[in-house]
Amino acid sequence: MIPAPVIIAVDGRSGAGKTTLATELAVRLRAHHKVSLFHLEDIYPGWDGLADGILRYVTTVLVPLRRGERATWTSWDWENNNDGGTRVTEPAEIVLIEGVGAASAAARPLLDAVVWAESPMADRRVRALARDGGSYDPFWERWAAQEDALLRVDNVPAHADVVVENLADGTAPDDVLAALAHLPALSTALQPELAARRGGLKLLTRKLNGRPDAAALFERLYGGSANAVWLDSSNADQVPASAVPEPRNRFSILADDAGTFGQAVSHSSGTTTVTTGRASVRVSGPFFRWLDGMWGRKAVRTPQDYPGDFTLGWLGYLGYELKRETGGTNVASPLPDVSLLFAGRAVVLDHVAGTVWLLALDAPDAGTWLAEAAKAVAAVGPSPEPAADPPKPAPRFTARDGELEYKAKIAEAQREIGDGNSYEVCLTTALSAEAPDGFNPWPTYLQLRRRNPAPFAAYLRFDGVAVASTSPERFLKITSDGGMRAEPIKGTRRRGADAAADEALRRDLAESPKDRAENIMIVDLLRNDLSHFAVPGSVQVSRLCAIESYATVHQMVSTIDAQLLPGTSRAEAVAACFPAGSMTGAPKISTMAILDRLENAPRGVYSGAIGYFSLNGATDLSVAIRTLVAGSDGAGGTELSLGVGGAITADSDPADEYQEIRDKAFGVLSALGAEYPAAAGA
Repeated sequence: MIPAPVIIAVDGRSGAGKTTLATELAVRLRAHHKVSLFHLEDIYPGWDGLADGILRYVTTVLVPLRRGERATWTSWDWENNNDGGTRVTEPAEIVLIEGVGAASAAARPLLDAVVWAESPMADRRVRALARDGGSYDPFWERWAAQEDALLRVDNVPAHADVVVENLADGTAPDDVLAALAHLPALSTALQPELAARRGGLKLLTRKLNGRPDAAALFERLYGGSANAVWLDSSNADQVPASAVPEPRNRFSILADDAGTFGQAVSHSSGTTTVTTGRASVRVSGPFFRWLDGMWGRKAVRTPQDYPGDFTLGWLGYLGYELKRETGGTNVASPLPDVSLLFAGRAVVLDHVAGTVWLLALDAPDAGTWLAEAAKAVAAVGPSPEPAADPPKPAPRFTARDGELEYKAKIAEAQREIGDGNSYEVCLTTALSAEAPDGFNPWPTYLQLRRRNPAPFAAYLRFDGVAVASTSPERFLKITSDGGMRAEPIKGTRRRGADAAADEALRRDLAESPKDRAENIMIVDLLRNDLSHFAVPGSVQVSRLCAIESYATVHQMVSTIDAQLLPGTSRAEAVAACFPAGSMTGAPKISTMAILDRLENAPRGVYSGAIGYFSLNGATDLSVAIRTLVAGSDGAGGTELSLGVGGAITADSDPADEYQEIRDKAFGVLSALGAEYPAAAGA
């Protein structure tokens, strides 16, 4: 007897390419492991024997192999249509089992992983008959009926850890192997494969001179990509980088999930789904635990001559409902709680130096991509003068809370503060609209960035969901050498109609005791959040209640710095600060519970974070505010959503607070030609 093996089942309907897939997986795994391979077609007792074959397989093959024992079983003689000889399958470090029913309900408790192979029925029949010749043709419908009966009572695909669309083009085995490596149950067994994939990463760079139009470059490179991200310092031309303590608007990053290393990641209510090529793997457990495993150590070094901190990695958003993992209650969101892509290649624009950096992980397709990306940069000219927005139908928004409802919630938040349950409640609401005919999120984002440029603007596209953000607020930055920075915003005034009025509004914000109190409370909260993983004594406030001016608003901003304690988890440090205190209030956990009751709805992307997790251990995340989300309405149309909110304290004036959310919505609504719904819900 040997130690119990790792057992992987490859299931799917006939003709889905299971045999070839399992055989090719075995070839790849044998580079580092002893592997046994078992085919269920050798044990089915005839053309009507699917159910009996599954029983034979579980009892005579799977059970002994699970114990690490030799399996002795009776084969089926297909030519003579009766039992054949006795055969033996030896246990091994890894056992691959393929065939219809390999992952049936009786088998699943004995398996470590389930792979389900998908393929269109027309392709499956052609493949099956090509493999088995005319002997299968008379029995195709008969066997298919048994498969249908099995799947009606046992939805095997729903229990699969990995689902692969098998096009029989040779890509499925590598995609499945990469997907299997994400499963915690296989992480130890597949350590050699993981080490080969992660440990051998080499970053290739190419530096080009020029200031190409970022929008045109994104459209040229990624206009046809289903998943793409543009982290856009859209105010780089309007605000000098030296205007802030550290240039937040120096770099823009453009990427998608194509190429050898490309992956897409989503997380919803405790399940992370990773798509690599045509294979998707589901991993149960908290997202931040998954992130720690994937981003837990530095995988590449930052090149000495490269000025940025992004060296490829994961880009996208973390939704507010991830608070379930950081002390908040479990609230379901209609959108994924997380959408990320892994970029194995990307374009980084350095707006200060006037250079373009092409980054790619060394792979067979890296050289071709670097050449194509360089041609795209050369073909795109500098940013043109902003064009006038073309006329378009404006969406008609409705408010989740009308003026009376929102003011009533303000009063309830103040009651909670008076009872000592909170010091500050960041109350939010949402505006929604059905997108008008012809709506396209891409030109809409271009309008937003022209009218309301910001250092943390972003355009994200994930499987039919578009996120257009013009956020001015940094949530959290961790540099590759462990420097941490948070820059909360609390306090807002709309820009004035002329210079005198504008300066008066700016001065009013700077001198407002209420706004300063709100800001300082969040600064104290973030000092505490950062201190959990900081070197003792390193937490300091380097800027307190400074005023920053943007196209449509003045904002009060503070900066808190710290140094990450060496050896601590960077993912846990992010989780300790999530969600942003400027979007919850203080104390954070008790106030989030108050917000759940008052708002009675998920926030989704809004109030979460947008940014990157780099392979060198760095991260830079904005707070998802001033953010329009376009997604399916469930009936074939597109729904637009815009979250707005403000901090409520004991001294808050309800009329002023209601005006503040209107001011915050103005930048996005005006770019759409829309207005705040004055009386909706009242």
